[in-house]
Amino acid sequence: MPVGPENRITPLIEPAATPGRNRVTFLWRARSEDEKAVVLINTLTDRDRHAGDISGHVMRRTPGDDVLRLTYELDADLRASYQILPCAEIPGTDRDSWLRVMTTALPDPGNPVRVPGSHGRNPSSLLELPDAPAQPYRDRRAGVPEGRVHESEAAGRRVWVYTPPGYGPGDGAGGPYPVMVLLDGDVWAGRIAPTMDNLIVEGRIPPMVVLLPDAVDRPTRLREMACHEPFVRHLAGELLPWAVREWRVTRDPELTVVAGQSFGGLTSSYAALVAPERFGNVLSQSGSYWWSDEDPEWLTRRYERSPRLPVRFHVEAGRLEWMLLAENRRFAETLAAKGYEVTFTEYRGGHDPACWLGGLAGGLAGLAAGWL
Repeated sequence: MPVGPENRITPLIEPAATPGRNRVTFLWRARSEDEKAVVLINTLTDRDRHAGDISGHVMRRTPGDDVLRLTYELDADLRASYQILPCAEIPGTDRDSWLRVMTTALPDPGNPVRVPGSHGRNPSSLLELPDAPAQPYRDRRAGVPEGRVHESEAAGRRVWVYTPPGYGPGDGAGGPYPVMVLLDGDVWAGRIAPTMDNLIVEGRIPPMVVLLPDAVDRPTRLREMACHEPFVRHLAGELLPWAVREWRVTRDPELTVVAGQSFGGLTSSYAALVAPERFGNVLSQSGSYWWSDEDPEWLTRRYERSPRLPVRFHVEAGRLEWMLLAENRRFAETLAAKGYEVTFTEYRGGHDPACWLGGLAGGLAGLAAGWL
């Protein structure tokens, strides 16, 4: 396996001369003289890719050594997923070239901590610097009662359903349960159970059901999660009624959360605008509020011009999300100015699943605080 010269866990982390910063060195053992590698660290590389120059993210070979290295100086509270692309030549920065990079880049073989891939991508590796905020609900804990994730189908779409510990079949076996609709269910189905179990056992949320609808494929996702009313009507008019019948979830919008990341965050906020009688809580992470290219920040203006609805919000974004941080701030400010109950948080990171799982736990606990 191509790891560091002493087979150490990578990347190598050491204090920097600047207070509050760390020097982080990534290593790759070359497999041929021609091999180079581009390190993909969240939005750092992507920002420069948009500027047309990723030369600062290319790992360099020390003369006489087959190990390639790249050192960054980074804020000590950063959490990020990253990948390494071994290649014969530096890839182009155009969109098509970068889509190929996104589907071929690899996790760091010297780093055992992985972040699952999504939408056709390989897993990533996890970088957590010493001052990164804790994610206490992320991992499975010994002795904590475990819920279950079931695979089912509703209205012709695959959907996974998380049920809490103690959930049993049949009428009279508990419920109705608060419910969260978590978009991109194919990404979350294998990750959400430990977080829910930990939150429940600590009393941060009541026992609740999570519905995880499949995004199907990339074209379908891009269509349905771009303020697409038929998709919202499917969630409100087909998925949730099915879950009321089959999984004993509540009909109460005040006990219903719709949650998502990126375009899923945009869609969650749009769902509450279209169907506030069903979605009373929105948990939006890194929402794509820039949408659309023809009419930027369309949804923000819709909220600004519409009467205030009986909906509560938790909105969060990363300080390295250079393409959408300002838009998330404006969306949250617009909600607050309209009198909505809204919390807005920023974290040191980017558009990144490594950050979203921890933020999902915190956001859900905040929205559910009044349900206990």
